[in-house]
Amino acid sequence: MIGVAGAGAFGTALAIALARKGQDVMLWARDGGHARAMQAEGENARYLAGVGFPKNLRITSECADLAATQALLLAVPMQSLANFLQSQTAAYAKQPLIACCKGVDLTTLQGPSAVIATAYPDAQIGVLTGPSFATDIARGLPTALTFAYRGAQAEALQDLLSTPTLRLYLSADVLGAELGGALKNVIAIAAGVVMGAGLGASARAALMTRGFVEMQRMAQVLGGNPETLTGLSGFGDLVLTCASDQSRNFRYGLALGAGQGFDPRVTVEGAATAQAVARLAAERGIDMPITAMIAALISQKIDLNQAVAALMSRPLKQE
Repeated sequence: MIGVAGAGAFGTALAIALARKGQDVMLWARDGGHARAMQAEGENARYLAGVGFPKNLRITSECADLAATQALLLAVPMQSLANFLQSQTAAYAKQPLIACCKGVDLTTLQGPSAVIATAYPDAQIGVLTGPSFATDIARGLPTALTFAYRGAQAEALQDLLSTPTLRLYLSADVLGAELGGALKNVIAIAAGVVMGAGLGASARAALMTRGFVEMQRMAQVLGGNPETLTGLSGFGDLVLTCASDQSRNFRYGLALGAGQGFDPRVTVEGAATAQAVARLAAERGIDMPITAMIAALISQKIDLNQAVAALMSRPLKQE
């Protein structure tokens, strides 16, 4: 049985896709009421209304039910991951732990693999990331992701977690893959700001290009392979989330650029990640001006006009 911790849109979509393949899947929801509603309705009406559950998809709100699974996909929000793992003591020490969340922890400035390793030093850790919307996965539309894993079971897990419509490409660069997924959310917010402020498609293209340079720059300094980010986990995800209003990060940026409010109930991983990455970049001496401007804009330290002026007045340089 495959376990999925986190019954948001993405975790639910993965659970549906794997169960549709014929796998037995256990989906954990933090909220017992939400779990009971899903059991009664046969769908996740809160996040993926209209997509029915296969019969071999089981729902639980008991963490202990995940302990005996063959592999555990961690689809809880990035900023909740540490607390979730630390509350389970040694319950999940035996099976591979696969991070499906994207971001950098605000408290520790760690990515998901390091957060998992802190809680479970001997765990086999992987990352599942790349250009994907939950609705596409749940509906069975063709999707390709990066599965980064260094353990001996890499190919077996790649096969286990792939489906006829969900194709996984294997990578050994766990750090690079997770950085691609985290950093593209920050650039997606910036792309939304550009479009929300009416700065134009040319400005968005320039921002995406220079933002991608920042992503590779940080990956290299932190020990990831910059080339990893040219694949699905970096460039692919960047293209998707900077150009579609299905992306929560892009929609958040649109609202920010237009001076409008945004629903606080919607999880925007890139907002917290921007703050964390800006701090990390400052500590490590990594030049990331777009990230710094987005972090300052989100925290209301500067306004939009000041952010644009700061970026456009930087010294001219070679590409």
